[in-house]
Amino acid sequence: MIPQHNALQILRKPRIALLATGGTIAGTAGSATDTRDYTAGQLGPAALLAAVPQLAELARIDATQIFSVDSKDMTPQHWLVLSRRVQRLMDDPAVDGIVITHGTDTLEETACFLNVTVATTKPVVMTAAMRPATALSADGPLNLYQAVELACRPAAARSGVLAVVGDRILPAAALAKRHPSAVDAFSFEGALTTLASDAALHALAPSRYSRVVLPDELQHLPPVELLTVAAGSSPALASAVARALARAQLLNGAAGLVLALPGNASLPEAWRPALEELPNAVPVVLASRCGGGVRRHHGNAPANWLDAGALDPLKARVRLIAGLGAGLRGARLRRWFERA
Repeated sequence: MIPQHNALQILRKPRIALLATGGTIAGTAGSATDTRDYTAGQLGPAALLAAVPQLAELARIDATQIFSVDSKDMTPQHWLVLSRRVQRLMDDPAVDGIVITHGTDTLEETACFLNVTVATTKPVVMTAAMRPATALSADGPLNLYQAVELACRPAAARSGVLAVVGDRILPAAALAKRHPSAVDAFSFEGALTTLASDAALHALAPSRYSRVVLPDELQHLPPVELLTVAAGSSPALASAVARALARAQLLNGAAGLVLALPGNASLPEAWRPALEELPNAVPVVLASRCGGGVRRHHGNAPANWLDAGALDPLKARVRLIAGLGAGLRGARLRRWFERA
């Protein structure tokens, strides 16, 4: 005979909080064969759940529409609201896991921000779709099912923010959209399948130095711009951004710049004078257009220049926004980037 308390645990389904933010997964088109000319964020969470009745076998789901946007229109202000909502759910003992539906265009940026600002004691799983909900062979329903399935697994709580897309489990640190329209737009070598073991999930655990705490009184995240530097790009771009950031720094107290540079974050000499116009309080992160792997220390560089390290330019920008929002400056900000 099964003891009563054990029987109750077996019968109890996890309670999952679903936060819907719009995106293609909630998009609709005029034809089931149209996978490109559609409008994102048209369906609410009730419609998403109705398309996957099998979810009722996995969990009790409490769904909330927090935003309804095409993810190309997602902003750091959205991130701030979402991060605080997720943290509140972390602190709610009635919630066992969190699933967030999102658009694919900026999925990696939102995931990165949540990963560095939320203390994940429960699974946080993001999911998305490359085809609208009205399409033949829409990928959203299965992605949603697998995301909820993962969020029900306590082992996923140690892995930081995860994404489930195209039968793969992707950690926020490695998440990157690699194709504009393919269903497997996020696939990469080494990604876990949705059948991955608990041990494999534990191996994804992020560094304990990877998170910061945003102050409760913070209302707006600091402005951080990203410029891509190509062969012959005009340094006038840097001068214009430098002036704008200097004004923002005076008004808001924090601002920053990330440069996506050729090779090993190699800065063209023509750009150096424009960057030197920036106040020392405005950090400049030197990242590589190739992705992560920048490990060079600029011995003769100004003190406010930082290396992106393992971060690609997009994630370097997100990390800088979060770090400045958390009040990191100077040496503390540099150390935090060195640990990325």
